Amino acid sequence: MAKTQLNVRVDEGTARAARERALARGMSVNRYIEELVRQDTGEAGRAFVEAAADFMKQYEGVFADEFGKDREGTREGRR
Repeated sequence: MAKTQLNVRVDEGTARAARERALARGMSVNRYIEELVRQDTGEAGRAFVEAAADFMKQYEGVFADEFGKDREGTREGRR
């Protein structure tokens, strides 16, 4: 999807809060703001699925270490 630059002016407290919340979620301020707008415009379901996919990509190794790659997708792997 093509991106469009949008310049927004906010007070320093709002900017600080946006930076802190984005950092806490492990994402850029740009992505954080983009997700907030998507949620506000009714695209929360899609945003959730994208966030879940990102989470799984980030922690794929942790899950593989914990449950073992040989058990992926099996009933034993879901205990």
